[in-house]
Amino acid sequence: MEGSVPPYYREVYESIRSKTDEGVQVEVFQRLLSRTDLPSSVQGQIAGHVEYTDGFLSKLSLYKGLALIALAQQGKQPSPKLFENCIQEFPKPQLGDLKDIQTLRMQPSQESPLIVSQTLDKLLAKDTVLVELIPEKKGLFLKHVEYQISSQHFKISVYRRYSDFDVFHELLLQRFAYRMVPALPPKRMLKGVLTSMSEREFIEGRRRALGRFVNLVARHPFFSEDELVKTFLTFNGSDVQVKMRDACKKVGDEFMTNRFATLAKEYLPADIQAQFSSSRELIRNIHNSFHKLRDRAERMAERSKENATDLLMFGRELSTLGSDGSPIPTLASSQSTWGILRQSLKGLSVEFALLADKGAQQGRREEDDVVEKLNLFLDLLQSYRDLCERHEKGVLHEHQKALQKYGMMKRQMMSATVQPKEQVSVEQLESRIVQQENAIQTMELRNYFSLFCLHQETQLIFTYLPITSHILGAFVNSQVQGHREMGAVWNDLEPKLGCLFGVNNGMQSPPPTFI
Repeated sequence: MEGSVPPYYREVYESIRSKTDEGVQVEVFQRLLSRTDLPSSVQGQIAGHVEYTDGFLSKLSLYKGLALIALAQQGKQPSPKLFENCIQEFPKPQLGDLKDIQTLRMQPSQESPLIVSQTLDKLLAKDTVLVELIPEKKGLFLKHVEYQISSQHFKISVYRRYSDFDVFHELLLQRFAYRMVPALPPKRMLKGVLTSMSEREFIEGRRRALGRFVNLVARHPFFSEDELVKTFLTFNGSDVQVKMRDACKKVGDEFMTNRFATLAKEYLPADIQAQFSSSRELIRNIHNSFHKLRDRAERMAERSKENATDLLMFGRELSTLGSDGSPIPTLASSQSTWGILRQSLKGLSVEFALLADKGAQQGRREEDDVVEKLNLFLDLLQSYRDLCERHEKGVLHEHQKALQKYGMMKRQMMSATVQPKEQVSVEQLESRIVQQENAIQTMELRNYFSLFCLHQETQLIFTYLPITSHILGAFVNSQVQGHREMGAVWNDLEPKLGCLFGVNNGMQSPPPTFI
């Protein structure tokens, strides 16, 4: 910096420098930047041009930042090259009253913003959203499906169609590209699915999946109070999709609004890549194990429902047998007790119907309380895997492309220097190089912010892991309740079988062995 420093710069420095250090904390400078009227992208460029060490800016770095703010407020592109030919006093930035600036000074000890201080109970308490099916019929055919969405947190119910969920999901990915956004279930059945699943079963499965999706979103600590989520859960107008798009346009993506976005590198641990790799491998193993648990739980729930069907049909066959009014042949009528036995069999269908009902309830409990909780966690784990892929194929890939383009432009510039060309084309190339440098700087900041968010999302996965105890508790309770209820019906049925074995040969002694 060759220009002279105005007294105002020293006054700002004295107002915000650390009480225990000669430097200025990075977060204090970030707060100072946010007081300006500059766009977030320009603020990010300025932050990228300012050097800091161990979380602090030196006095000279602060002066450089103040000069860049002032020059940017004049409409210039912030770049250190602006200082090269500056021999006059640096311009004064518009930051407001110095007394207000003093309030930006931070206390020395604060918890790192990288840490997500949440528990599973806190996350689950954020909201519970019910998704109920409201089919609209035209004639005999099901044309449209509408859902009633009821949020306990906002205490309101709204109506949404699948297309509303689809737009909501699309905008969530735009707004929170560096976070876990759960996937949506498919809109229509895939070809071939009809052979094993009816349309109504598909619609019910989709309703459950949409419920899991919206609950994971509503409970996410960085989504729950966002305007986009509020709009989806509370807006009662007919143009909810337009309303959601407008909400996104006003704020941009999270990188533009998160006050730590341009400072993410400072908070990341030195071994962030190693931590990310080990966490990703562990979560992949957890995902695979929970997949197997879910598959087994689904099979058990299906067996409970099949057992209920078998019990019902067993009872009906006994009733059919007992209702047969065919006369008993004369040869057998004198010694046969079939007539009395037949009347007894007819009455047993009531107890077997009750057993079937208890078995069906058992299957529903296993499906609702066990399988559904497993699916919820699996949806979250899958969204983490999707996020990791977005990080690698999105941010990192774009950064590499930008670097390659920058290298090509530098080579063109070198060629233009060796082989003289028109001054206009050289200046245009210089301008494009500066723009590309700024683009690369922004991409680097986005890359660090992506890692910052990944670190936080990894913490959320481990915050959700105690759901394992909820799932096991629901499984055990379901089995205990099911066996108790069915056991009570079997016990009631036992005395009624006495007549089947004769007065003196009832259930007190075991029936005769035939093999």
